[in-house]
Amino acid sequence: PPVPTSSSSKESVLSIAHQNAKTLFQNFTVKEALDDIRTNGVSEQIVYFYIVDEYQRLVGVLPTRRLLVSPLDQRVGDIMIKHVVTLPHTATIIDACNCFAKHKFLAFPVVNKQLHIVGVVSINRLTEKALDLAERQHINEVFETIGVRVSQIQNASLFRTFRFRISWLLATIASGTLCALLTSAYELTLAKSILLAFFLTLVLGLAESVSVQSMTMAIQNLRTTPPSFRGYRNALKHELPAALLLGATCACIVTAIVLIWHEKLIPALSIGSSVFLSICGACVFGISVPTLLHALKLDPKIAAGPVTLAITDITTLLFYFTLATLLL
Repeated sequence: PPVPTSSSSKESVLSIAHQNAKTLFQNFTVKEALDDIRTNGVSEQIVYFYIVDEYQRLVGVLPTRRLLVSPLDQRVGDIMIKHVVTLPHTATIIDACNCFAKHKFLAFPVVNKQLHIVGVVSINRLTEKALDLAERQHINEVFETIGVRVSQIQNASLFRTFRFRISWLLATIASGTLCALLTSAYELTLAKSILLAFFLTLVLGLAESVSVQSMTMAIQNLRTTPPSFRGYRNALKHELPAALLLGATCACIVTAIVLIWHEKLIPALSIGSSVFLSICGACVFGISVPTLLHALKLDPKIAAGPVTLAITDITTLLFYFTLATLLL
């Protein structure tokens, strides 16, 4: 099953264990065991029978197939598997995931200190839980990218929801206003070539996409390893080559589009070059901002999205208009 990564993975394994474990006494014969099963019934998903002694302590496990093919007069205790892999009642869901991955069984009994069975965790139950946690984690990550925790706004009052969400929207308004002022400073450049205005949103969109991708990777890495210069350097070594290739590819495509559309070489080279520089810069910011916020003991999952996008937009505009001013 997929391994959950949220804090819910520390939830007790008993939360997903079912209580209908079928137990048989070790001194039963196969015939007595089958009679007991017919009389008391079993759940539809039963795959193992758990063998207990007179004190209800777990002493073995008996796969269904072995029970069905054994002679009727043979004792259950003689055909059971004595080495039983169990989960302690203190185990977490992540412990159960590791156990399933290691042993490849379809179910595990959960036992207390006295070896009494207190539940059974099946692969179906664990998979359902893990998928549910993975979906919730994905939703959380989407909201955190835009500066909001689901736990902050879920079931919150109208004013509380407004307070949490408006702060980052105001940050976006501030960065957008700054970008507008920055653009107004290049009125003469825009006047030289109206073509620049046509591709401005395209260049910004490409840079923002790359910055969000790199930021997501950085935040995922910070979940498992603390920030360090070595980790930051390794992240850059991993992401920058991909950013260079992506930047070069997108730059060539955009340059070709401009040439085919307007047949103007200098504006095409200016726009294509700014695409390349913007994508490379967006990659660096996407990795750097979460790492810096984490090092400052701020929450990178909440603040990184608005901050990274704001910095990316501003630097993209600087690249875009500075190149255009120099080349046109």
